[in-house]
Amino acid sequence: MSLLIVELRAIEGAVISIKKLKQQFKKILSLDAHPGHISVGFAVGVFISFTPFFGLHTPMAIALAFIFRLNKVACITGAWVNTPLTIFPVLAASYKLGEFLLGNKPTLFKVTNLEWSSLKVYASSIILGSSVIGFIAALVAYALCYWMVIAFRKNDAALSEITHEMEVVGEELE
Repeated sequence: MSLLIVELRAIEGAVISIKKLKQQFKKILSLDAHPGHISVGFAVGVFISFTPFFGLHTPMAIALAFIFRLNKVACITGAWVNTPLTIFPVLAASYKLGEFLLGNKPTLFKVTNLEWSSLKVYASSIILGSSVIGFIAALVAYALCYWMVIAFRKNDAALSEITHEMEVVGEELE
């Protein structure tokens, strides 16, 4: 019964997160920055969201955004893409892909919680698999984010003009 309560709380949290994610995405689409700069920040955040370092996604996104001078809002939002509803399927897929890439036959993947003590048995496979999946997801996220920023800005004449100038110049306008 307690497992059901935990799952319901995770689903409840996911609904809130999806609502927050939509609000954040609207903020991203209207940022006054080059679409490529926004998209790189979002893509790095998406990559982070696929790592098995739960509880550290937001701090990692903030740190990488500062270190590499990425768009902070976009990077943090990207780190929230992997929600409580998708964590376990992503972990299982990461483990299986990692085992395949390592040339191992996957064993039973049984994880009862997201603490490192439960995951460290599968660590090498999960880290390898999540890196590959995260990289592919980041490439897709970059392309989608770039396209969405351009499409969103076409509806606003001022944003459209700024975006066009940024693309021609190749950098942010001040």
